[in-house]
Amino acid sequence: MFAYLYEWIENLAFYMILITAFVQMIPNNSYQKYVRFFTGLILILMLSGPIFKVFGIEQEFQEFYKSAEYQQKVKEIERGAAYLEEFTGKIE
Repeated sequence: MFAYLYEWIENLAFYMILITAFVQMIPNNSYQKYVRFFTGLILILMLSGPIFKVFGIEQEFQEFYKSAEYQQKVKEIERGAAYLEEFTGKIE
């Protein structure tokens, strides 16, 4: 249990250092708010990882990811992306 917590804290620290360095390298301040928002969402997921594990929600997410419904949605998105690529190719 302590090894899991140690690894979790280590991952959070590495993530925070990486994101801090990345935000400092962004040349335009207008993009920083979007990067901070996105990285904040990822940080929330990372912080909630142990909570998901305790309540067994992590297993439900894995089952959903492997489910047929998810695979069908992925195929629909891929078809939509292919259509858009074909459509934008005709415009150029």
